[in-house]
Amino acid sequence: WTRPQLLALFAAAGLTPREALRETKSPAREIGLLEKDVPEDALIDAMLAHPVLVNRPIVCTAQGTRLCRPSEVVFDLLDQLPAGPLFKEDGQMVIDENGNRI
Repeated sequence: WTRPQLLALFAAAGLTPREALRETKSPAREIGLLEKDVPEDALIDAMLAHPVLVNRPIVCTAQGTRLCRPSEVVFDLLDQLPAGPLFKEDGQMVIDENGNRI
């Protein structure tokens, strides 16, 4: 990403850089980014240097832009749901055999 792209993505999703910071399975703690006094510019600089610091997925559709965590939040951004049944990685059903969200 470039700085303008990242800032535009966060703005479209209604996220601050702190809200978009991936805290687990990333070097955020080691870099010292979890302290509350770290300025947003420093967070953006770190995200540009280490893209893994950006929480994801951030999904953009004609319906809007959102951080899709948990993953089924993505359904709010789709024009139509995928055919079911559909299960998450952990085995939880999120769309039944009739195509209804659970």
